[in-house]
Amino acid sequence: MASIDQLRSSQTMTTNRNQNKVGAQTPSPSESVPGSKNSNDAVSLSTQGKAIGQLHHQLAAEPQFDSAKVAAIKEAIANGSYTVDPEKLAANMMKFEDELAGL
Repeated sequence: MASIDQLRSSQTMTTNRNQNKVGAQTPSPSESVPGSKNSNDAVSLSTQGKAIGQLHHQLAAEPQFDSAKVAAIKEAIANGSYTVDPEKLAANMMKFEDELAGL
């Protein structure tokens, strides 16, 4: 059996729960386990859950950053025309620290 540290998200883990019990057998899906009901379980998502799933797929399909903007900033740094507004930078740093304080 694989340890939890060896698993990857795309791998499945199989277990044998009855491995320590002598003579224990796992019933097949067609066999009935005493004391259990043969029922078909079902799960359904709400419309909000479905909408969140669609939003997740849309966001995953978009690029993580604007490559044109990154290229423009790299060029400006390379040719020496990139300037930093220290007051704007300080304000953004303080805003970030305020947001972290709420965690």
